[in-house]
Amino acid sequence: MNQQQSNVLFAGMSAEEVAGVAAVALEAEPRLRTADRSQFLLRPCCLEDLLPLDHEARAVWEMVCSWDLTRFLATISARGSRPGRAATDPKILIALWVYAHTQGVGSARELDRLCEHHDAYRWLCGGVSLNYHTLSDFRVEHEQALDQLLTQMLAVLIHAGVVSVWRISQDGTRQRCGAGRNSFKTEATLQEQLKQAQEHVQILKAQAQDPNVSLQRQKAIERAAREKVQRLQKALVQVQKVAAAKQQQKEKPSKHTPATASSTDPEARKMKMPDGGTAPAYNVQFGVDTQSRAIVGVEVTNAGNDVEQSKPLREQVEDRTGQKVHEHLVDGGFIGLEAVDAAAAANTTLYAPVPKPRKEGVDRYQPKSSDTAAQSEWRQRMGTPQAQAIYQERCSTSETVNGECKSYRGLGPLLVRGTGKVRCVALWAALAYNFVHFGRQLIG
Repeated sequence: MNQQQSNVLFAGMSAEEVAGVAAVALEAEPRLRTADRSQFLLRPCCLEDLLPLDHEARAVWEMVCSWDLTRFLATISARGSRPGRAATDPKILIALWVYAHTQGVGSARELDRLCEHHDAYRWLCGGVSLNYHTLSDFRVEHEQALDQLLTQMLAVLIHAGVVSVWRISQDGTRQRCGAGRNSFKTEATLQEQLKQAQEHVQILKAQAQDPNVSLQRQKAIERAAREKVQRLQKALVQVQKVAAAKQQQKEKPSKHTPATASSTDPEARKMKMPDGGTAPAYNVQFGVDTQSRAIVGVEVTNAGNDVEQSKPLREQVEDRTGQKVHEHLVDGGFIGLEAVDAAAAANTTLYAPVPKPRKEGVDRYQPKSSDTAAQSEWRQRMGTPQAQAIYQERCSTSETVNGECKSYRGLGPLLVRGTGKVRCVALWAALAYNFVHFGRQLIG
């Protein structure tokens, strides 16, 4: 209340009377608007009214509708008038996961919750009911079909002149997986655990007639026991592969430590992480077009180093795009002399740092007497300012792409097991990344 209003309100009153009125006002209860959640609301609305016309979820749906989903549809058994429940339209599930990864959501349980409570996800569902299991299974069951979607996406971008693979950059990022450090066991321990697990399965079969346990509960317990046996059998296969790999290592302390494999995620490996420690992880590889910074290749391995990873990804990019990779940028972790020769044999110029010599005073860029022609050319090339300037593009492409996918595109700590399923997660992240950066070109 300003001074003029105050003078009008209290006109003709003494100071004592004004003070009395103020005191009564302070003693009274404050007048508030309170919440009443028991009241009924009539809100006529349809799903189309939930989102504005320019919402990103609509763009994702438009992009997915333009794709050829034959590989997804081929796996559906419910057809024509034959018995069986109708399958969920793959367009819905693909759009949900692509949009979820654009928002950094990489959990099926979180996506299930969002489908119930978030307008964008409810719009994408279009009234189709979903559950956590459907979302989780779809996410990792279609590796080859997902790979084909990335190929279709890149075909559109290449046709539009946005993407070129003349020069690509490659880097690997080691992603922590769900296996615990203590789950890694020696072959003898795994054999004992397998024996116990098999005995447990037989006991459960004998108890299958217990009337106090529901049939659904019995089947769930039996399935969990069988899956444990299968994981242990896979772990025994993997521990033998680890032992064989140790025999081929150069002489170092780790060569003589017992071979181990995880009993919960057999394909996982203990890897050196960016923080300097070791943890169970997978090695996720991205190939990036340096011109547009689009992801053009995705691979996942359980190898702790990158030495043998440059050639397979380069060949994948060429097969996927139908174009030749003329220049390939990799960091020092990818460098082995075999990789240099392989790139030269493929008529690809490799840009990678030359390792620092062990002896002081030796010029790293001078060819060695044991070098092949390709190796000599690589050393001399990397000593030039032009080659070093080109190599600097690797940091501004691969490093930023890895960082964005891990921080904002759902490629966080891995919640799935096995290289195939991890590659599915990496492909979802790549699809989301490319959509975020090239959505306008992808939907025309």
